[in-house]
Amino acid sequence: MDVDIVKIVVVGAGTMGSGIAQALAEGGYSVGLADLDLRRAEQGMSIIRSRLDRRAAAGRMSVQDKEELISRITPLSGPEDWVDAGLFVEAASERETVKQTVFRQLDAVAPDPAILASNTSAISITRLAAATGRPERFIGMHFMNPAHLMKLVEVIPGLRTAPETVSAVTAVCRRMGKEPVVVADAPGFVANRLLMPVINEAIGALQEGLASREDIDTVAKLGANHPMGPLELADFIGLDICLEILETLHAELGERFLPAPLLRRMVAAGKLGRKSGEGFYEYR
Repeated sequence: MDVDIVKIVVVGAGTMGSGIAQALAEGGYSVGLADLDLRRAEQGMSIIRSRLDRRAAAGRMSVQDKEELISRITPLSGPEDWVDAGLFVEAASERETVKQTVFRQLDAVAPDPAILASNTSAISITRLAAATGRPERFIGMHFMNPAHLMKLVEVIPGLRTAPETVSAVTAVCRRMGKEPVVVADAPGFVANRLLMPVINEAIGALQEGLASREDIDTVAKLGANHPMGPLELADFIGLDICLEILETLHAELGERFLPAPLLRRMVAAGKLGRKSGEGFYEYR
């Protein structure tokens, strides 16, 4: 299998997709940013431009470099607009049925040599690959949030992923300046197997009244040297995303990943964290 990855399409132009697209462009790739329609893709481009405008205003990059980077990203009305890409990275909703639908569509339009990758946080890569006719060219690329800043990418081969696919994707990660770590296709991989219990326990501690939200986060930051407290981090990730990941882990691995009742109530109330303006903290 010979894959020449020059152009890459990111499918999903939200927070994660726009961050992935920016990171790829910073690695020198030509990037197509696709969503359900061109308007949503252009909204993702606006997110990227705002981040780069702030960086340029702070003197961390030149205006010329900013414009050159932006020129490498093209908003698309759909991935079929760039069918000559060598890699398609899905960054859609963390729901298995949604991702399967996206990959069936990608499999139909992507050229035979192209690799399909999922940014899933917890869903089986082998199961997602089964929705396509190219499981040997299917892989997980789990970026951390914010994707344009965080160095880690978990690279997850499925049961039938070819070694050449792993090599090609780890090379892409390194060209972006990321650190790829190859992990097994198990529920939650490694990052969320470690992270989600901490967040869930912090929510449980708040629910039980063990300490205030600020004090729980302070304990994690000063006692465990975490750069951000678990409740702050949950707000940053999105409480709905945390709940979806925990529900996947609970279904696969049992009671130790049972989501805290307070988390369920907050998601039901629309308190999703930074993106909704309110979570464990307020952002209005």
